[in-house]
Amino acid sequence: MNEIIFIIIAVSALGIFALPKRSQYYLMLGTQIFLAALTGYLMYLSFNRIEPLQIYLFDLLGNDVSLVIDSLSAFFIFVINITVLTGALYAKGYLKPYLRDKTRLEMAWHYFNFLILHISLLMVAMLREGISFLVFWELMSVSVFFLIIFESEKQENKEAGIKFLIQMHVAFYFIIAAFIICSIATGQNIGFESLEQYFKDYPAFPVFLLFFIGFGIKAGFIPLHTWLIHAHPAAPSHISGIMSGVIIKMGIYGIVRVLTYIHSDLMPIGVFILIISIISGIFGVTIAIVQHDYKKLLAYHSIENIGIIGIGIGIGVMGLAINNPVLASLGFAGGLLHVLNHALFKSLLFYAAGSIYQQTHTRNIENLGGLMKKMPSTAVFFLLGAAAISGLPPFNGFISEFLIYTSLFKSLMVSDSILSVTLLAGIVALAVIGGLAVFCFTKVFSIIFLGTARSDKTRHSHEVRSSMLFPKFIIAILIIMIGIMPFMMLRPMSFVAGVFVDDTSSLRDMTGTMSGISLSLSLLIVFIGILFFIKLKLSKVRHTDIGSTWGCAYTGSDPALHQYSATSYAEYIIMKAKILVGVKKHFRYLTKENIFPGESYFKTGSSDVFEDNLVSRPAGGLLSFMEKIAVFQTGNIQHYLLYAIVFVIVISIISIFGII
Repeated sequence: MNEIIFIIIAVSALGIFALPKRSQYYLMLGTQIFLAALTGYLMYLSFNRIEPLQIYLFDLLGNDVSLVIDSLSAFFIFVINITVLTGALYAKGYLKPYLRDKTRLEMAWHYFNFLILHISLLMVAMLREGISFLVFWELMSVSVFFLIIFESEKQENKEAGIKFLIQMHVAFYFIIAAFIICSIATGQNIGFESLEQYFKDYPAFPVFLLFFIGFGIKAGFIPLHTWLIHAHPAAPSHISGIMSGVIIKMGIYGIVRVLTYIHSDLMPIGVFILIISIISGIFGVTIAIVQHDYKKLLAYHSIENIGIIGIGIGIGVMGLAINNPVLASLGFAGGLLHVLNHALFKSLLFYAAGSIYQQTHTRNIENLGGLMKKMPSTAVFFLLGAAAISGLPPFNGFISEFLIYTSLFKSLMVSDSILSVTLLAGIVALAVIGGLAVFCFTKVFSIIFLGTARSDKTRHSHEVRSSMLFPKFIIAILIIMIGIMPFMMLRPMSFVAGVFVDDTSSLRDMTGTMSGISLSLSLLIVFIGILFFIKLKLSKVRHTDIGSTWGCAYTGSDPALHQYSATSYAEYIIMKAKILVGVKKHFRYLTKENIFPGESYFKTGSSDVFEDNLVSRPAGGLLSFMEKIAVFQTGNIQHYLLYAIVFVIVISIISIFGII
């Protein structure tokens, strides 16, 4: 049976290349639906099992390779399938303009890598044997690389893809180094099973740090995030949504999977994760505020939400360390529920961003404005995603953050004063992150959708086709359902948290609280609906004059420019966080001779302080060093023979005198 399934998938993947350009998509989508149905059935069988579901596949170098699915794997399978399928549905409309310019082979290659990505994501979530896990982990990275450079004619896209591939290989080396250390120390084969014995016999923190760096690069924790801010904007929007929604979450999966084997050093590990996550959350949302590229802005918000997920996980680990099941179960449940919630609202935001780009062909929000009149459905979906990512009720982002807040408040009065201060820092960090997220998305929504158009980019804009709206509608429904019926998530999340902690009764005890929240949020929606209905009725009765934006009595320029810009809106944050956001201003000074209006300019740009200091400067220094020693690369064979002779002489001297 297994062989038949593999043959079907392989034939489908390769069959994409044999089909006409307009038929390739349907074979890819059909295969992905088949994969989702198959793994969805396995997910159903594995949920709430005492022992993981195991399915033998084949023998690899003497090792049994099996699918091993517990509640944690099942949860990530669900996140993968829902994100990839909505992305595939969105891709139909988004890729339609590219069918004119791309060749049949180019489109087939894109669909093929899309399918390979789906397969590799699922296999990573289900494999425990080391070699096969690492093969599919690497296959996932390679397929993403080709998806990022879909528009390879753009130099910045190729550079973003190369940065991604290099950093993924660096991550791979850290992961394999950690596996090898555990394998050598225990005498077992490379894989997750060797971790159990290793962490019983040796200190956990050093090897966990290797795993955290490797998986953390994929997740995008600060300061391991620098690939993410280039890859998200460069990729096609359906890939950006999947990248943010699920690909970076595989880094989270790797971290929490390793945590299931650790029973020592839990407090330092938990505090470490919490601190890194707080830094990631605050830095991500702060620098997002000053971005003008809306896809790059969303990329930084991915870092922010990875921070929120990490805060929940860190709290959960600390709960395990002090044997506090309330702190542990609510922390893990809140953090991992945010994995799903972020996958939903962030993919929705990226798909809305893709719709904007398809109509305007610009990612600079300073060139936009007034799009709500031309793209009302996209505006509503973007607003819904913005409210959800800001943690506002009645949407799903509020629910997962509420669980994390609850775990913190319920465990705040512990006997350890240092731990209490740490938990209090988590509360403050979550509050700051939420407030800054609201500020950022009021900026981006108002600049893009409200006011008046700031350039001709929006002149020919109109609402996108229904094939691009339908997947957004599906995601929006899920966001609202989780938001107004949060109690329905408690039972599945108790199974997921049960992988880490035996007592998850605190989650079940929250049924009443969640039901109360559900009722309150439902009443809130009804109240808002009534107010909106009244407003519509009044607007029909009242006569409204519509005119151009007031130009402050000055007619020397376009009145559309007399409105807030993204820079002016964020000026306060720029002033208060100069070092963090790295904003630089360039403008021409006005002298006393400039008493009459004339041409001038003012522009701003931001830089990532971590990328500048940890990547760009060291890389620049290495490049400079390599350029200096390049003088030895003369192309003359006699010189190369001389180098060999000198090397032999030096080695001989070292050996004779025993210098080493």
